[in-house]
Amino acid sequence: MTRKITVILLLVTLLLQAQAPKKLNSNQIFEEVEKLNFLGKVLYVAAHPDDENTRLITYFANHYHAETAYLSLTRGDGGQNLIGPELREKLGAIRTQELLAARNIDGGNQFFTRANDFGYSKEPNETFSIWNKKQVLEDVIQVMETFQPDIVINRFNHRTPGTTHGHHTASAMLSLEAYDQLKVKPKRVFFNTSWWFYGSEEAFEKADKSNLIGFNANVYYPLKGKSNHEIAALSRSQHQCQGFGSTGTRGDETEYLELLKGDLPSNHNIFAGIDTSWKRIKGGEAIGKILLPIQENFNFKNPASHIPNLVKAYTLIQKLEDSHWKTEKTKQILKIIEAASGLYLEAITSVETATKNENITITIEAINRSSAPIKLISYRLLNQDKKEYKKELTNNEKVILEEKNFTIPTTTDYSNLFWLKEKPTVGMYQVSNKTIRIYPEEKLQFPIVFTVEIEGITIDFVKNMVYKMNDRKKGETYIPFTVLPEVTSEIVNKVSIFNTNHPKDILVKLKAHKNNSSGVALLQIPSNWTVEPKEIPFAIATKNEEQTIRFKVYPPKQESNVDFSVGIKTATENHQFECVEIRYDHIPKQTILQASEGKLVKLDIETKGKNIGYLLGAGDEVGKYLENIGYNITYINPTELQAATLAKFDAVILGIRAFNTVEDLKFKQKELFKFVENGGNLIVQYNTTSGLLTKEVAPYELSISRDRVTNEKAVVTFLDPKNPILNVPNKITAKDFENWVQEQGLYYPDKWDKAFTPILSAADDGEEQKQGALLVAKYGKGNYIYTGLSFFRELPEGVSGAYRLLANLISLDK
Repeated sequence: MTRKITVILLLVTLLLQAQAPKKLNSNQIFEEVEKLNFLGKVLYVAAHPDDENTRLITYFANHYHAETAYLSLTRGDGGQNLIGPELREKLGAIRTQELLAARNIDGGNQFFTRANDFGYSKEPNETFSIWNKKQVLEDVIQVMETFQPDIVINRFNHRTPGTTHGHHTASAMLSLEAYDQLKVKPKRVFFNTSWWFYGSEEAFEKADKSNLIGFNANVYYPLKGKSNHEIAALSRSQHQCQGFGSTGTRGDETEYLELLKGDLPSNHNIFAGIDTSWKRIKGGEAIGKILLPIQENFNFKNPASHIPNLVKAYTLIQKLEDSHWKTEKTKQILKIIEAASGLYLEAITSVETATKNENITITIEAINRSSAPIKLISYRLLNQDKKEYKKELTNNEKVILEEKNFTIPTTTDYSNLFWLKEKPTVGMYQVSNKTIRIYPEEKLQFPIVFTVEIEGITIDFVKNMVYKMNDRKKGETYIPFTVLPEVTSEIVNKVSIFNTNHPKDILVKLKAHKNNSSGVALLQIPSNWTVEPKEIPFAIATKNEEQTIRFKVYPPKQESNVDFSVGIKTATENHQFECVEIRYDHIPKQTILQASEGKLVKLDIETKGKNIGYLLGAGDEVGKYLENIGYNITYINPTELQAATLAKFDAVILGIRAFNTVEDLKFKQKELFKFVENGGNLIVQYNTTSGLLTKEVAPYELSISRDRVTNEKAVVTFLDPKNPILNVPNKITAKDFENWVQEQGLYYPDKWDKAFTPILSAADDGEEQKQGALLVAKYGKGNYIYTGLSFFRELPEGVSGAYRLLANLISLDK
């Protein structure tokens, strides 16, 4: 008689990244068995992607085989991007995927809160003035209640506010506050300290270590052929948009943990005194008696030989009263059963994207690559009716089934990142669905449930439908399947600057996501602006075809800065979506449906000098936005930098972090200085202190620091009011520093040659004035200008004053 125990494996922590399915080898299956037999958990807590100590996450996940997770309070939305132009929520999408890629290597899990990384803050009170502390704390508590760690490790010190990023200290403070509110508390809480927190290695050597536990974390794993830190380096190297490629090390390296809560272990075993065996849960001892022999006598040549006992253990796990461990261990053992049997289950869509109510073909593959008796009983697509099959899966005999003309239900949600579906605040993402808000991604959006009978037990395996293609360079390539609106729109220039009363054309690019799409597009603008026509009909014959339409917009007479949007109406839909696709080789394609919005700015601005050479740095789009006010932008190939070829430009601008990222500037910066000497204006935007390719970033002494003004509303003082930069061709006033976003500026110089004139000063609350935001020096016939002001953030937001000030820098002496 067939017994039926159905467990739907909806792994909300699973990567919805549609990479090629993992096919575990015998070593990896054995390691999963080791993890199955270890009932202990570690949670590492910090603030951002890249804060995590991948060495420790790797160590606990692979040395102890503990369930190990990293809680990053934010998705890193406030940082910079070394690989492309994406900032803010798009950068957060990239960094989320890079964290998932890192965990895929080091063996950890990933959690988040709703906290929005709004940029640098200098101490936690500033952080909590922007975050909703109550909500972030709720999320930290939810993570701890959901994951139920035995050990919590804070990356940062909760006792030293003001010594590091305010988000950092806040993460440690929130971790301890959450601990105090838990009914079932972790056994121990540690601070992952090191000599860095003591100021020097010498100070750390002399420090009292009676409350510290130290251990060698850089062990060697024969089954992997790598040291712990070699794996950790591969994990950290996934943070590509931050340039954190790392080289692994071999040999003993000590990690230190300072006890904050609980008892200090008497030896180097962090789990000492904690039962991590199956005996820790009621009913678990019988399970351990089945599973431990599998670990002790693992059949590397034929893992399928363990299927009968694995299934016996699975049935006992379903009877556990402890729902937490039942869920966790069910997830783990099903992964092992699937891998040990060589069971391969897949559903491939015929198209990469579809719309609601569209018919597509789904190709289903099922194969049993073992001698274990396995039947495919049925499958169910997108929660529709179950399709019966009821046939044996013979060893290595592939079964291919086709669902032709499968209709995408009209109730299907559009594909989007769940934390971007609701309008965020500066400090918080809004996620009404509490069940998913702490996870990296939403649960499987396009599930296919395979019902399989193994050893007389019926089990449901849930997969996500994906699109697969053969790339001529990459071979077999998996891409997430997405459901999109029939038509989406993109405003070609997100910011349009009007410096006269004349109208401008606003171009909108429409893209069809199905054949024969038609409807109307309309520009929705405030009443003090005028648009002609009110709406424009469109008809697009072919899927993925684009069509550009043109609205004429008339500005008001007075200065104005307003938001506008594009609406799309079809026979079945009415929305304002723009579809953004993020494609990089190291992460899965990300699809974001965001509001199709832009800014209209009526601005009193004059410009002098029209031809600008722009040397791209780390993914900014300043050049594109300067085109809005009539500049001719030419992007410079750094390999061709020569003073003679630069002579045609009125000014040359270096993109953000150019001296960190453009290798040619190691030696070709002197060509830029010659350009200045011959009468040109060179504007150098901010660079970071670490990773400078050369110290010679200016023709005079200039020392970059970590100084910054994080409060974008900080009062600005004009140090040299008569300087042309503040007067020609635009009169700069305090009003020009209103409505700045995220930060005023960053990485200001703190020392400079007397040839430089500081133009501005400002300070965050309680700090001394900083004068390094904008420096200018005459060099030969031209001007060298260094600025840490965040033009790269302000121009895309249509901040009027930023446009006016930058126009003055370009115009200097013209």
